Amino acid sequence: MKKPVLAVGAATALAAPIGYLIWKYYPRPGPVGNYAVPEPAKAVDLRRYMGRWYEQYRYDASFEEGLEAVTADYSLNRDGSVRVVNQGRKGGPTGKLSKSVGKAKVEDTATNAKLKVSFFRPFYGDYWVLDHGDNYEWSIVGEPSGRYLWVLTRNAKPGAVPLGELEARVRALGYNWSMIHFTRH
Repeated sequence: MKKPVLAVGAATALAAPIGYLIWKYYPRPGPVGNYAVPEPAKAVDLRRYMGRWYEQYRYDASFEEGLEAVTADYSLNRDGSVRVVNQGRKGGPTGKLSKSVGKAKVEDTATNAKLKVSFFRPFYGDYWVLDHGDNYEWSIVGEPSGRYLWVLTRNAKPGAVPLGELEARVRALGYNWSMIHFTRH
């Protein structure tokens, strides 16, 4: 009689922390901001895409809740995958640092514009480079559900004109601008 009780207790003790980790790190989808996400506009030269990007706008996501001064650093691994280091500051640009390290792999080798990224393996999410500047000075990133969107630039404070042009491009891609979070740096 004691063995089944111990087995149930042990299973519960193991399941609780695993369930918590999945709840904490697996993204909970937000509202849809684009019901017709377009295919990526152009191919991506991965070597030129690597480096630091500053998040300017985003759709809020559970895994970025309360973060400001968000950056993404990309570097190529020897196996052709991409090392992803995302970081931001909780509550404001000078808040406590929060950092996540992940891995991305190219799904569409014809364009390199569609990747799968994971911060909590074995779960992978779509990362589509929907459009980017000719000189890789900006990038608009989304995924097929229309629930996630990021607008990235190479400079933390790129100025009003480039940001206005990016807003127009995001709207032209069909995204609901009223759902945008403006990231402070």
